[in-house]
Amino acid sequence: MASLCASSAVASISSQLGTSRVSLFGGKSFGVGKLGVRRAAGARSVSVRAALAEPDRPLWFPGSTPPPWLDGSLPGDFGFDPLGLGSDPESLRWNVQSEIVHSRWAMLGAAGIFIPEFLTKLGILNTPSWYTAGEQEYFTDTTTLFVVELVLIGWAEGRRWADILKPGSVNTDPIFPNNKLTGTDVGYPGGLWFDPLGWGSGSPAKIKELRTKEIKNGRLAMLAVIGAWFQHVYTGTGPIDNLFAHLADPGHATIFAAFGPK
Repeated sequence: MASLCASSAVASISSQLGTSRVSLFGGKSFGVGKLGVRRAAGARSVSVRAALAEPDRPLWFPGSTPPPWLDGSLPGDFGFDPLGLGSDPESLRWNVQSEIVHSRWAMLGAAGIFIPEFLTKLGILNTPSWYTAGEQEYFTDTTTLFVVELVLIGWAEGRRWADILKPGSVNTDPIFPNNKLTGTDVGYPGGLWFDPLGWGSGSPAKIKELRTKEIKNGRLAMLAVIGAWFQHVYTGTGPIDNLFAHLADPGHATIFAAFGPK
């Protein structure tokens, strides 16, 4: 959800959004009722302001009026929320974190799809297609791999969930107690493992710029992974093979050929 972007300060939201009229395209509008929000224990509060966008603020549709809960304070906020999914502050808080995680997984997934296939195409590696990687034989059976992954990812996700509920509650490394996370915002843990170059300790403007770049790349990656999946469904090959085929015969190897007679 492009409008529900990574927050630079969202740990918990405590506010009341009064009734207002929201114009999506300068025409039709809809009402937003009063919403009561609880404050999570130990969390900072973030106000959701019904403020108009600044004149020079980039918007997804030029001349449109952004909804009041997207006031430009979130990285990657271009005022896009036609379904009003962020009108509830608690939903906005949750979807902010959801988009961060999906973006990061998608960037890893896109790299795992494109890079091995490209290196295999060049003859540097010899890896199976990402689409059939799960069918390969590994050091153990797939059931064991699934259980191990479930335990490890479940443990990591459990700690992330605990940090959302009570920010800072899992800042200490359970194995190396002297190693502590330095981040102050939910979704941006910082520390040696998550920010080894210290990029998250710059000026607020610089941090927001980097977080905006992360969200932009994450959104592109989510679309790229979906595109790679559709490519394999309709062409039976991967994105790099499709690219090389198009470069070799741009007049015939196109997206339209996938839907034409074989």
